[in-house]
Amino acid sequence: MANPHYATHNHIWKNQLKQIHSRIDQVDPVVVEGRLNRMVGLTLEAVGCQAVIGSRCLVKSQNTKPVEAEVVGFSGEKLFLMPTGNIRGIHPDAMVIPTHQIYEAHVGDALLGRVLDGRGIPIDDKGPLVTNERRALTGEPINPLSRNPINAPLDVGVRAINSLFSVGRGQRMGLFAGSGVGKSMLLGMMTKYTSADVIVVGLIGERGREVKEFIEDILGEEGLQRAVVVAVPADQPPVMRMHGAYQATSIAEHFRDEGKDVLLLMDSLTRFAQAQREIALAIGEPPATKGYPPSVFAQLPQLVERAGNGAEGGGSITAFYTVLTEGDDQQDPIADSARAILDGHITLSRELAESGHYPAIDVEASISRAMNAVVSEEHIVAAQKFRQIYSVYQQNKDLISVGAYAEGSNPQIDIAIRLHTSQQAFLKQDRNEAVSWENSFAQLAGILQHATHETEFVNGDGLSRAPQTMHESRQLPAGT
Repeated sequence: MANPHYATHNHIWKNQLKQIHSRIDQVDPVVVEGRLNRMVGLTLEAVGCQAVIGSRCLVKSQNTKPVEAEVVGFSGEKLFLMPTGNIRGIHPDAMVIPTHQIYEAHVGDALLGRVLDGRGIPIDDKGPLVTNERRALTGEPINPLSRNPINAPLDVGVRAINSLFSVGRGQRMGLFAGSGVGKSMLLGMMTKYTSADVIVVGLIGERGREVKEFIEDILGEEGLQRAVVVAVPADQPPVMRMHGAYQATSIAEHFRDEGKDVLLLMDSLTRFAQAQREIALAIGEPPATKGYPPSVFAQLPQLVERAGNGAEGGGSITAFYTVLTEGDDQQDPIADSARAILDGHITLSRELAESGHYPAIDVEASISRAMNAVVSEEHIVAAQKFRQIYSVYQQNKDLISVGAYAEGSNPQIDIAIRLHTSQQAFLKQDRNEAVSWENSFAQLAGILQHATHETEFVNGDGLSRAPQTMHESRQLPAGT
């Protein structure tokens, strides 16, 4: 027979052990504090503490506010930190306290219509941001076999892109341009006129003046209502510029996982790469291609691959990344790498911009790799014919300009000359004008109707044939 006295004592001991365990769980973990040993440029070197890559640390100095820093590397017992704010007041042997926390993005519908900084803190004077959800900045990769295919077009409201370089939902496009050729204006048009459910704009490393101009003059109050803007100007530390790109992508991923079609516009991918270069060189990584360390070319696909279609039943992130081609050099290492990992590119021409042609899209240098999957065969043929006629004129432009070409010498050149004015008018678009997907294709077909039965066009296989008449009964793909 069991001893009741023993059972009672056993029950009491169990309850006491449970209380002790609960108290232990509530005790804050012991934090081993280190000290600041060295500072070179923006790189802080700490000893005496340990923390994982990407975690947050606080650097406490006398009579100053603690400076937040991120762990970006280590060597032996040394931790390399990169500050995320102002470093004034930091002194030797300052206290370094690991927080054992990682950076996260606030997500939720409350973000719509707001402007955030790289920390996710509102800077628009519209009050505090109230969200219940957070998401890691780095994101989780999607199994490529689980992604929905790109099979439906996205209306971006720009006639030349809708018709000649059709963009599919979930496609990643590059916008290649030098400085001052209108890339920000083109992004603003797409933001206002797109058919996407949510727009996320990342202004990364650009001039501070451009942030207010983009929000007030280009985006406007109407465009801001369904948009989230993450603005990290060029005067911010490199870590914050990278966080800005991660913030924008994490927010876009949140809305995609809710089943919405998201348009992600990031200006610019080049500034993101330059921020990573600053960090990598500061902690001793050797430069490789034109001063860019290898880690830069590893970070680019990790960021870009987070965009695209979600898993079965999810939404999509259609992304436009601007790539600054310094000196209009299309072989810049970042531009060359971006072309390889993106699903197409729109190239803006300085020559066209200086002549007053807007948007200054270089038709011959631009391409959409997913266009064939999202438009009808009739649309593909029409776009090819338009580009062929346009290219014929550009190839013979000098002869035509000096009057050296005699009409009737070449039927293809004749038709290119007759359609040149209408093609130029088609490619131009006022920034306050929105052209839908259907109207873009209808106007494209209308121009080509003048070319039918007048000459032969060369197919992609090198064979020539008379083009078919573009009739009024056009069948658009599903999803338009």
